[in-house]
Amino acid sequence: MTSPYERGQAFTPREIVSELDRYIVGQAAAKRAVAIALRNRWRRQRVPEELRDEIAPKNIIMIGPTGVGKTEIARRLARLSQAPFLKVEASKYTEVGYVGRDVESMIRDLVEVSVKLVREEETERVQRKAQEQAEERLLDLLVPPRPRSFEDRPGAEPEAAAPAPAPEGQATREKLRRMLREGQLADREVEVATQDRGMSLPMMQVFSTSGVEEMNMNLQDMLGNLFPKRTKKRKLKVPEALQALTAEEASRLVDNEGVVREALRRAEQSGIVFIDEIDKVAGRERGQQGPEVSREGVQRDLLPIVEGSAVTTKYGVVHTQHILFIAAGAFNVAKPADLIPELQGRFPIRVELLPLTREDFLRILTEPRNALGRQYEALLATEGVTLEFEPAALARLAELAEAVNRKAENIGARRLHTVLEKLLEELSFRAPEMGGQRVVITPAEVDRALADIVQDQDLSRYIL
Repeated sequence: MTSPYERGQAFTPREIVSELDRYIVGQAAAKRAVAIALRNRWRRQRVPEELRDEIAPKNIIMIGPTGVGKTEIARRLARLSQAPFLKVEASKYTEVGYVGRDVESMIRDLVEVSVKLVREEETERVQRKAQEQAEERLLDLLVPPRPRSFEDRPGAEPEAAAPAPAPEGQATREKLRRMLREGQLADREVEVATQDRGMSLPMMQVFSTSGVEEMNMNLQDMLGNLFPKRTKKRKLKVPEALQALTAEEASRLVDNEGVVREALRRAEQSGIVFIDEIDKVAGRERGQQGPEVSREGVQRDLLPIVEGSAVTTKYGVVHTQHILFIAAGAFNVAKPADLIPELQGRFPIRVELLPLTREDFLRILTEPRNALGRQYEALLATEGVTLEFEPAALARLAELAEAVNRKAENIGARRLHTVLEKLLEELSFRAPEMGGQRVVITPAEVDRALADIVQDQDLSRYIL
């Protein structure tokens, strides 16, 4: 049986684009580029071994205004492929010697994501066995075993071994097992001994700065291992106790060394790092004072990570030459040519994402599986309110969102959130008092709530 990770890696480019189309409107060029990049990883695993290490991923730069789908494409790609995914902002990093995050920390963060991903998969794999063992432990608490007699103790003669459990005791246990599975013991309390996770150096915290991050990244773990693990007894309701015992049993069944080994492999071979705001460090000015002076330094520190280098993490050394890097930026002030030439060469694929049109906004409201209109309908349905949008009302919303983007700042599809939130503000406030009612949003209602704000440019900048 193949794992979700193996299935995710085997998608064809056409299947990847089709899956992205379910959530993201337009941007066909960007979808094709990331689909090919993901498929090339599958192809690389099947080429002769002597050539495999020579094939580097084709890193991508996405160029386009905010809110057009750059981050969402990368995030959905990672979710589809079950690959470790990390989104970072280039402006949060500084070159070595300045206060701020070291660029190598993004690889450490990626490894943490990978470990969490693999551990969740392994926990799911052993969940059934963990539940069975937790159930037995819980039944031991509900039906305490009889005290051991002299004959039961080690060293007793074989013929004096402990007798089989009494039939009435076994019958009681099976009766409680049935009641437990049927939920009849939900109100009963039991005392459970669980590991106390709050004892790991509560009065100490290590603060990391650029340049010393790798020196102190293991300090807390090392000191934490000096103290013995403690258990804490708590009284819990039976369902909570079963959940706590299941989690404890699952953690025992999971092979932690195997998890780390697989996580490191996935981070190296399948990891995706999405570097947003790359245009914020694209300057190559000389002689400037202040924070601007470190922008080229960030690029030069980033270069060896993208080219391929060994980064030390608390789980082991990670080699970065096969990690896929996707950079993105609006590039409305700087341009890709402002990046240092060496870094430009490490991002050979450039994709321009187009600004969203009125037709795109309308499709975003109606077509994707997570369409905004459906989200608001589902939210208000929890209050017993049936919300419906007339097609003409959705078209009017798309028209107004495009108008605000054109007159104010173009924030892409995020403008739909602000417009819809303003339109439904009163309804969302009164929804708990309107249970059972049906509300239909018409074009007239949209104009009543939004038209005046949209026409007033100064007001729309503050409200929408």
